[in-house]
Amino acid sequence: MPEAAGRSGMGWGDMEPPNVSAAGQSDTCFGVFNASDSRTNAQTSITSPWFSTAFGLIGLCSNLFALCVLLSSSRKLSSQARSSFLVFLCGLVVTDFMGLLVTASVIIPYHFIKFAWAEVDPGCHLCNFLGFSMVFFGQCPLLLGATMAGERFFGINHPFSRSTSISKRRAWSIVGLVWGFSCLLGLLPVLGLGRYTLQYPGSWCFLTLLPDTGNVVFCLLFALLGIFSVLLSFIFNTVSVVTLCRVYHDRESVQRRRDSEVEMMVQLVGIMIIATICWMPLLIFIIQTVLQQLPASGRIQMLPTETQKMLLIYIRMVTWNQILDPWVYILFRRAVLQRIYPSLRPRPSIISLYPMLNPSLRRKLTTDSVLQ
Repeated sequence: MPEAAGRSGMGWGDMEPPNVSAAGQSDTCFGVFNASDSRTNAQTSITSPWFSTAFGLIGLCSNLFALCVLLSSSRKLSSQARSSFLVFLCGLVVTDFMGLLVTASVIIPYHFIKFAWAEVDPGCHLCNFLGFSMVFFGQCPLLLGATMAGERFFGINHPFSRSTSISKRRAWSIVGLVWGFSCLLGLLPVLGLGRYTLQYPGSWCFLTLLPDTGNVVFCLLFALLGIFSVLLSFIFNTVSVVTLCRVYHDRESVQRRRDSEVEMMVQLVGIMIIATICWMPLLIFIIQTVLQQLPASGRIQMLPTETQKMLLIYIRMVTWNQILDPWVYILFRRAVLQRIYPSLRPRPSIISLYPMLNPSLRRKLTTDSVLQ
């Protein structure tokens, strides 16, 4: 719920621990942003805590609605490929829902209670938890998007390979691996590589953009992994879309195409576009900031005011990813697409696109539902 960050400025000007010097703060989660400059700016906040609350509720309700639709759809499917794709979508929606719920449970109460972080959390445990949540629930959707794109890439470009068929159980295992990997990534600052710090205007915690070795390594790892996931999704989805367009324009198969491939690819492309627009500015900004500050390593103990403000703006953009993701599935379902494009109707399997196959092999593949 980073969108709520920066909604109110009362109660955080006294965040410095009473007996901790500025030098000592450099080893804690406090003292990264300029409290004296930020006090005035935060008092002129552009929105109220009620807007943040409404914003969070819209995101939670959207993801909850999408999750209900997904669960209802999955019970009606017999196709293995479509079922596994819905598992990945379900994992994405659950991740976005929990991300909004966990971060909002910390940030929204701050805006109403106006608590001082240094008094409530002198050991930085709450800050570390919030920073971990931001990294975990931020990286998961990018990795899941790349995973779904890869699954569709192999399903479309290698349709007759049994190794490309993923069962529901295996799909959930892959989702679990993505969650586990993101969890390990989020725990790195807690284990000593970098650190989570309170960010401007004092309502949220995130990775530290200061030029010391640990923070630089962790920032680059987080940003480069995110960029790699987005680029991988772009490559897989582009090749898949080109393959479908080529096949669907084949005169021999134009009457035998199916709408499910189109439905899944439209949803995947929508997820990719949203992730690119919402995440790439932040990821590029993180890399640019830490690399520009490297020559001043050891001499910078506080982020410049402009950097603090820009980081907040980019984080607010990222929050929209969690809110828009469920609407990709809600709006781009088969029923909605068929209203927009009536020619999308249930057709025979994509196996029919390969007329030279041995008839017995075609029957076997159709019976086993290897393809979507």
